[in-house]
Amino acid sequence: MSKNAKIAAGGAAVGILLLIWLPWWAALLIILGVPAGAYLALDPSQRRRLRRNTRRELGR
Repeated sequence: MSKNAKIAAGGAAVGILLLIWLPWWAALLIILGVPAGAYLALDPSQRRRLRRNTRRELGR
């Protein structure tokens, strides 16, 4: 299993646990808010590099 697949599987497991443990709206807020907060915490140059790598992986 690749590193990205392990991260995705862990994220899905945490998301399911949050949905069981918390009300659905709180779990949704956490699931969407953490990645958005992490992206906003990056420097502009890091955001550009991330967008460039994401486009390259998509074959653009």
